[in-house]
Amino acid sequence: MEEFKTIKENCFAQIVEKKSKFIANAFYIESKDEAEDIINSINKKYFDARHNCYAYIVNDNQNIIQKCSDDGEPAKTAGTPILNIIKTKGLCNVLIIVTRYFGGVLLGTGGLIRAYSEASVQALNKTSFIIKQLGQKMKLKVEYSNVEQVKYYCRKKGIMIVEEEYSNDVNIFIEISNKMMLEMYEDFESQKLKATKIEKIEEKYIEKDN
Repeated sequence: MEEFKTIKENCFAQIVEKKSKFIANAFYIESKDEAEDIINSINKKYFDARHNCYAYIVNDNQNIIQKCSDDGEPAKTAGTPILNIIKTKGLCNVLIIVTRYFGGVLLGTGGLIRAYSEASVQALNKTSFIIKQLGQKMKLKVEYSNVEQVKYYCRKKGIMIVEEEYSNDVNIFIEISNKMMLEMYEDFESQKLKATKIEKIEEKYIEKDN
């Protein structure tokens, strides 16, 4: 998958439906294992809740994994509606967990579907959306005299500098899209980019520059 839409930051919302409290937490995730760790953490945090229902879709090593759970609610009244909200929004690498504290009034199948859907929507309304695209984390080895030129080049091209190391030379770590990487190599060869060495660190998804 070259790119996908996801949430910019984790978010939270709460609604009350016929005395039942629904707490929705939405998380950005990068793997199935990360999703499961967060689910376990939420189960511990809200250990006294009646239900912790969830759904997620994640691109895990180029495999699209989706999963949902009703956690004791009637079949397809909680996890499936949450999953449908993620799909309707066209999102990936997102986990939504909706915790329910039972208020003593039965909501019925339709009421449960509406409540879990609404809580999920309200949480997503608290964040913004971004596009992640496949790119690289890279290391640029730079002489001290050329550091400002390289930083200016990165700012001008919209390349994100994530870390700097200073020793005999300077190592500037960047995150860059695959498309921009090809242009950067051309500029490196022509000396428009005054680095002494360019090295790939790892392939990763980075935020797309709008």
